[in-house]
Order: sequence, then structure tokens, then C-alpha cells
Amino acid sequence: MTTYHRIILAALLLAFGVVTLGAYVRLSDAGLGCPDWPGCYGKITPHSAAAAIDAQLARQPDGPVSHAKAWKEMVHRYFAGTLGLLILVIALLAWRRSRDGAGKALALLLLGVVVFQAMLGMWTVTQLLKPVIVSSHLLGGMTTLSLLTWLWLRERRRPVLGARRGEALRGAAFLGLLLVAVQIALGGWVSTNYAALACPDFPTCHGAWLPPMDFEQGFTLHRKLGETATGALLPLTALTAIHWTHRVMALLVTLYLGWLVVRLLRTPGQATMGGVVGALLTLQVSLGISNVVFSLPLPVAVAHNAGAALLLSSMVWLNFRLRRR
Repeated sequence: MTTYHRIILAALLLAFGVVTLGAYVRLSDAGLGCPDWPGCYGKITPHSAAAAIDAQLARQPDGPVSHAKAWKEMVHRYFAGTLGLLILVIALLAWRRSRDGAGKALALLLLGVVVFQAMLGMWTVTQLLKPVIVSSHLLGGMTTLSLLTWLWLRERRRPVLGARRGEALRGAAFLGLLLVAVQIALGGWVSTNYAALACPDFPTCHGAWLPPMDFEQGFTLHRKLGETATGALLPLTALTAIHWTHRVMALLVTLYLGWLVVRLLRTPGQATMGGVVGALLTLQVSLGISNVVFSLPLPVAVAHNAGAALLLSSMVWLNFRLRRR
């Protein structure tokens, strides 16, 4: 393993940590723990900003700011900043590897995504957790993880066993990857709109298969958190539409990936990959149901986000296997 490959692996593991930590910050309502960016009340650490945090707590004891939330937010920023520096190093090293044009382009694309991701992180705070920005920030993190996964696999430079036998599944695997990406986007929309418990029962929603829903308000992108486009309070029917759509898509993804897993298990050389995808799919569905049944316990909710990242990575890996020899 070369130094370049080790750095990519370190960035890949850190990216998974940043995605999971970001979910923890969001789900513990610490997204505005430091209401400015990139520091915390203009300081580099919450410890240095203790006086400002205390003053804010005196004004709003039940507000979004606290010492614990400030540390959660800043630790996430420290990890994300370190990841950005690692990706900058990867891009610089890739630029020196002039023979590998595709690898260079992938590394530069990764750097561009991370720069935009940093801007989304800033807007998340300055725009007061506007759902479309927070959801885009989540998708940016997942995109970063996916690109790092592909780059790491590419730089391993090992033969991919069973690749020729799985050629017939290329299209199916790519569609599976797209479906998982769409489901993650819907899950992010559920989370950023705090709609995870809009349907408190399972498998029905408010005791019905088709409860009253307002899709227009629920899926209006340009609006503030908890409000409609006109500034009114976002109704429960809109939150229900968001949650219900995520559930229906989860069913479609489960059925499709279940079929794909069976195909992989029956294809020589692809059984192991099929087992990995199947296990992660089962885990993810179980965590999603547990979130509803147990009223969104924080560890389960964070694990559900981490499971989505792992399932996405496994689909990236599968597509890599079916396209490389």
C-alpha cells in the first residue's frame, strides 16, 4: 500500500466519521450550538467563548445554544476541517501523478465537492437550518464518502475477481445505487424537517394506509424550517407526506435490492458482495422500523444514518466490482 493510498483510506474512514457525527449533531439539536461560522462566537473553541455562551443562555435558557451543543458543533467542524485538509493533500498528490489523468480528475472533483460542502456548512448556520440547505449538506457528505470509496478502490490496483461473470448485472447495480441515493435524499428531508415521528405507528400511519397528506407544502424546497413558503406554520399533513413518502420508497428499495441480492448470490464470484449488501439492507430496514416503534431514540437514529452511509458505500463498491477487472 502506497502513502497516497494510505492517505485516501484515512480520509475515507474520517469521511464516514464526519457523516455519522453530523447526524449526531443534527439529531441532538446542536446544529446552532455555535450561531456563527467557522468559529464559535468568534472564538476557536467553545471554551474560549464561554462568556458569550453564558450570556446567550441567560437571555434564552431554553434556546438552541448551550455549552454541550457548542462542543458538539465545533467537534464536528474540527473533524470536517481535518477531512478537508486531507482531501487537499490527495488532490495535490494526484496532480503530481500526471500519468493517471482519470485519477487526477476524480481527486480534483472530490476537492471541488468538499469546497462546496464547506460553503453548505456555513449556510446551514447562517440560514438557520433551512431544510434544503441542511439536506444538501447531508447529500454532500454522502457524495464525498462515495467518491473517496471509489478512489480508494481504484488505487488498490488489484484484480477484481468475478467481474466478468457479473457484467450482466451492471445496469441493475447502477439502478440500485440510484435508488439508494434517492432514498437517502428522502431520509435527509425527513430528518431536516423533523418529520421522523410524523407517523407514530407502524406499518400504518395514523392508523391508515393513506392518511391525510399535503405533498405540496411538504416538498416545497425554498422555505424556512417549520414554515410553509408563505411563512405559516408547517401543518402535520405536510410532515406526514414527507414521512410517508420515505416509507414507501424504503419498501421499493428493499424489494429491488432484495431481488438484486438474490441475483448476486446466484452469480459465481459475487456471492460475498451479495451477502454484504443483504446484511446492510436488513440492518437498515430494522433500524428504520425501530426509530418509529421506539420513538426515535438518539443512538438508533444515528445508527440509521451510519447504516445509510454503509449501504451506499457497499453499492458503490458493487458497481466498481462490476465495471473493473
